[in-house]
Amino acid sequence: MQSPCVARCGLNEDDYCMGCYRHIDEIVGWSSAAEEKKAQIWAKLEQRKAEMVDGENSAILSRAKWLYQLH
Repeated sequence: MQSPCVARCGLNEDDYCMGCYRHIDEIVGWSSAAEEKKAQIWAKLEQRKAEMVDGENSAILSRAKWLYQLH
């Protein structure tokens, strides 16, 4: 099963990627996860996105954002 990674990584304060909406543990374990587990993760992503995009923890703590804030 294809990874949900969109190559726009940036973890929020709760260790969720604001690019693909997976938790860091899900990201790290993706390659060794069973197909059923991957499907379960995929099933959660749309809801997470809806909750995170406008939520209080929507800030991306990535290097790109940090560099942007310097200018």
